[in-house]
Amino acid sequence: MKKETESSVKAASKPKGNEKKTSVKKKANDVSDTPAITDTQVTCHENEEVTNHAPDRLNSQSVPPSTSECLIADTDNSKKTNQFPIDVLPSRLQEIIKEANATLGFPVDYMAGAMLSAMAAVIGNTHHAEAMAGWKEYAILFVALVGCPGVCKSHPLSYVMQPLIDHDAEKAAQFAEALKRYNAAMELPPKERVPNGYDLNPVEPHRIRFMMQDVTNEAVHRILSENCRGLILMYDELAGWVKNFNRYNNGSESEFWMSVFNHKVAMSDRKGSQSGVFIRNPFLCVIGTIQPKVLTDLAAGNRNANGFMERILYVFPSDQTKPKWNRCCRMPSFDIAAEWRGILSRLIDIVPKVDADGEIISEDVPFSSDALDRLYQWQNEQTDRCNADGSDTLTSIASKLEIYAIRFSLLLALSDWACGSEKKMIEVDTVERAIRLAEYFRISASKVQGIISEDALTEMQLSVLSELPDGFTTAEGVAIAGKCGMPERSFKRFLRDRKGVLFIRNTHGNYTKL
Repeated sequence: MKKETESSVKAASKPKGNEKKTSVKKKANDVSDTPAITDTQVTCHENEEVTNHAPDRLNSQSVPPSTSECLIADTDNSKKTNQFPIDVLPSRLQEIIKEANATLGFPVDYMAGAMLSAMAAVIGNTHHAEAMAGWKEYAILFVALVGCPGVCKSHPLSYVMQPLIDHDAEKAAQFAEALKRYNAAMELPPKERVPNGYDLNPVEPHRIRFMMQDVTNEAVHRILSENCRGLILMYDELAGWVKNFNRYNNGSESEFWMSVFNHKVAMSDRKGSQSGVFIRNPFLCVIGTIQPKVLTDLAAGNRNANGFMERILYVFPSDQTKPKWNRCCRMPSFDIAAEWRGILSRLIDIVPKVDADGEIISEDVPFSSDALDRLYQWQNEQTDRCNADGSDTLTSIASKLEIYAIRFSLLLALSDWACGSEKKMIEVDTVERAIRLAEYFRISASKVQGIISEDALTEMQLSVLSELPDGFTTAEGVAIAGKCGMPERSFKRFLRDRKGVLFIRNTHGNYTKL
């Protein structure tokens, strides 16, 4: 995990063993998220025509190269720039992302993360994938757009979600008319309803939607029960998601969301919910923005120990520099919003089959035989690495990414279809692209865990961490720890517990500080 941002690097003044514990991160200026255009050129993909867009490209979060990376990365991977691999997406989506970056100043990482979330939300319960017989995975994503103030997180999120907002606005207008008609019918005696053009026993309408914002926990259960296809909960500040988690009792809401992540039955019998709420197949994505310095709030309340944090995908661009405005920007070469709306509409227009109870019958998107072989090979390699490292944190991250790899495969196959592919199929290439997505999120999760971990260090641990060089052997580390007053056994436990978060083992007895 490379220390790229001013908000996540250590302060120049390092605490010593007997000094008062201080913050190890610099604070960024608290400025608003605003889109910006600068005079930096974005790197184009291999085999694509290189167009000089200076001076209207953004100087942060540039388009990543198309070179392939496997999940079992080399030991120096954490020292590389971790850029979102947008070349795993269909070419039409790549063009939208690059054009929005060039003309609107939207960082490619945040655009890509938001687009994946929007597509997942509208797919909902309509499709699933099975990596093993009977084990169905759906495209449920929990996504956090992590960035310092002013790096333009909120604008690309709102831009990408606009088609869903427009869809929900249209459905809200239809609901208002239906509710008016329902209320008018209920005011009439039953014998007068049919002669006046109403149903004898009118059914109370429900508002169909894809999105929720700033809702209470009770409302989440109710709205989810009324929208069996699926929903996405969007927060401009993701910390608002967890602020009411313990409103009723400790851990209750965390457990609900972890159950939703696993697509398990959700029930609520709280006061105010008529006859309780029963949701057989809950599908609910989450996306929001968060600043690095607020990540510890997200992890509070034991959420960094019960697997909650590992369920979140962190879109965390390496370059957190606040970009400058530039008047020399060109107009888009095509209608970006219309192109994105068209792709998303093909997914929105899917009409799923339903059973006698009104439950959606999801369609299986099959893996090819070669695709399953590649997925299993990757999982085995990752398991070997986890067993060798012995890090509970890395093992927990890897376990959730195994689930996400299947979901990514499903999502990428359906995004290919939405962009013009004739069949819905998970090929070996789809799995390779899903693995690259998993690798990106593995590195960003380690980066987030490093930030949270540093905030929880004792004064002595902070002192040892500040004195350790970028590369060191176990013996050198023991000697440095001893000078700071930390016993050898404590240092080795510190090294083991923070492996993959603050340190990476290159070879036996040789470590690099992240």
